[in-house]
Amino acid sequence: MENVYIMEHPLIQHKISLLRDKSTGTNEFRKLIEEIAVLMGFEALRDLPLEDVEVETPLETCMTPMIAGKKLAVVPVLRTGLGMVNGITTLVPSAKIGHIGLYRDPETHEPHEYYCKLPDPIDQRLIVVTDPMLATGGSAVSAVDFIKEHGGKNIKCMFIIAAPEGLERLHKVHPDVQIYVGHVDRELNENAYICPGLGDAGDRIFGTK
Repeated sequence: MENVYIMEHPLIQHKISLLRDKSTGTNEFRKLIEEIAVLMGFEALRDLPLEDVEVETPLETCMTPMIAGKKLAVVPVLRTGLGMVNGITTLVPSAKIGHIGLYRDPETHEPHEYYCKLPDPIDQRLIVVTDPMLATGGSAVSAVDFIKEHGGKNIKCMFIIAAPEGLERLHKVHPDVQIYVGHVDRELNENAYICPGLGDAGDRIFGTK
């Protein structure tokens, strides 16, 4: 699928395998999520625009490239997307951070918005939406919908694992959005959980249920 990028780097795959292990504790799980976000972000941000600026080195003055424009906005889908934010800001500390709050209806599995706060002006920024898991695709589609409604145009989405169903749905509804995925898992089960998956990412990141 055009604009879909599956991360095959050995370090990413190794760390995802550690995430899957049910014996991985909260502290290690949280660190792994952040480390994977750094590795995925390195690839996803390879097309950030640059401009030459004048810098004085210890030897002379030169023109050298730096990130141009209004730079970056990171928009985690609450609450699990928060776990990936530090990974992106490690790469781009000046990035602004927005938040989109969604919860999933236990019966229909469809998302409902309860919070949306985006950096202004959002239309001039590269927007990276973070969420460790892409299951049905409902939350991701809604998050991108909200960003576009607020004027966002240049959008990337980052997921550590994804179900084929959710990936297909997001790509179909928003074919212009670049989607970065650490690993595509086998399927969704009858409860709309990714299999083999890694459990509830929010519970494992924050140590709460």
